[in-house]
Amino acid sequence: MWSCAVSLTGDNLYITNSSQHKLLTLARDGSVLATFMDPEVQYTTGVHVTPAGQVLVCGCNSKTIIQVDSKGQRKLATLATVRDGLQGGSWSVCYNSNTDSIIVGRVNNNKILMYEVQ
Repeated sequence: MWSCAVSLTGDNLYITNSSQHKLLTLARDGSVLATFMDPEVQYTTGVHVTPAGQVLVCGCNSKTIIQVDSKGQRKLATLATVRDGLQGGSWSVCYNSNTDSIIVGRVNNNKILMYEVQ
């Protein structure tokens, strides 16, 4: 397991399993509610829950950031890729509701990336 985030209601726990390229959604009692995998997302690292309840997930090796539904079952969008500056891979992700931006920490790089959400 690499990283975790909690849903706004506290009912779900989202965990990235980097070596198996998975996002797991667990209930409070620890039971697995969903297992999400996508070939576009390799070596899942950071995970973050937005105020709207959507889940952001980093694919470090695939150099992608995706958005997953609150059930952890379905990809809603690809938010960033190498074309958007993720050449070094993404390590962590956070949504800033004050600036409507996504902040991405990169692996082996002392710089962060910020993307404005439209």
